[in-house]
Amino acid sequence: MRLVSDPAFGEVDLSASAEELTLLASAVARGEGLLASTCGAETDGLAGVKVDKTAGPGVLIHRDAERQLLVISGDFAGRAVLAENLRAMATDERGGHLHIDYFPGHFYLAEGSVSLVVNSPHGGMPIG
Repeated sequence: MRLVSDPAFGEVDLSASAEELTLLASAVARGEGLLASTCGAETDGLAGVKVDKTAGPGVLIHRDAERQLLVISGDFAGRAVLAENLRAMATDERGGHLHIDYFPGHFYLAEGSVSLVVNSPHGGMPIG
């Protein structure tokens, strides 16, 4: 898994194998886990992802600058939706990427969430 924080755009870019995305989806669904990144030494690289359960409402995705982690925390319902989106990216062989961006009234993301771009392990933009 590779996690790069882009300070210019305020987003985190996540690239992972299908297996790694599936592991992340499982951790999000359970509400617990710590997964390492392969790019922790890069200037804008993050060391990994930490997943926690909280009462919510919704899911908060944020950077822990001190520990250089992406933290995903939230209630069961919100985590279930995010986990399903991650699983879909892991298995959809058409490729592409998924933008997970907060906006007022978002149905599962909490205010203050950073933008997350999840790249498909199956390549770039889908065809047709």
